[in-house]
Amino acid sequence: MDTKILEDIGLTNGEVKVYLALLKLGTTRTGQLARVASVSSSKVYKILDRLEKKGLVGHVIKGNTKYFNALEPKRILDYINNKEEEMKNRKQQIIEILPELEQQLSSAEKSEASIYEGFEGTTNFFRNILDELKTGETYYVIGGGYGEDTPELRRFFHKHHQKRAARKIKVKMLANHDVKGNIEETTKINSEIKYLPQYLITKMEIVFYRNKVFLVFWTKEPKGFLIESSEAVKSFEAYFKALWKIART
Repeated sequence: MDTKILEDIGLTNGEVKVYLALLKLGTTRTGQLARVASVSSSKVYKILDRLEKKGLVGHVIKGNTKYFNALEPKRILDYINNKEEEMKNRKQQIIEILPELEQQLSSAEKSEASIYEGFEGTTNFFRNILDELKTGETYYVIGGGYGEDTPELRRFFHKHHQKRAARKIKVKMLANHDVKGNIEETTKINSEIKYLPQYLITKMEIVFYRNKVFLVFWTKEPKGFLIESSEAVKSFEAYFKALWKIART
């Protein structure tokens, strides 16, 4: 049985060990439980306390001694439902304070350059594009591709372009030669696409619109560099126009 799923829903490694040991042992004292679960006696009480608060463990007292037992495994579903409800409440709280946070952002001094790291960080830039551009607006891409070490990138862009097309935002793309004939179908909706010559293939992708230029390297640990500058956008527009002339459909 893959027990990692129990950690994914919010249990610690120690909590998983103790809970599974209780399922195996039934009602038991902490000494035997600590041995079977391979956790120290000093930690087992704290772990049991957390599991009780999560509704997964109960206890009884016999002769002034406390015995613990795992509750029915279906209580895990109750725990998940409670977490989902808690997240809904937190989401609503965040929604309520967003205007205040955005006001603070708008009053702060804007940085002209930012670094994005990791898959989530770099792909967040593309989520921002859809939040910022309006129906009928266009963003531009030089070196569009999926990288060699980021297999999840293709899935991300499939969904990204679905959302982009639904919002009627246009993309004008100079894609890498190696994706010709293998580009995600959703990319073709409401777009203009040409392909760069093979000798210009690079792991770096350049995206620009309005006053933003984003340079991202699709490596195993993606990194992106955002420049907020109208002058930079003008420079890349000229570069884009020159490459558009030599690119092929």
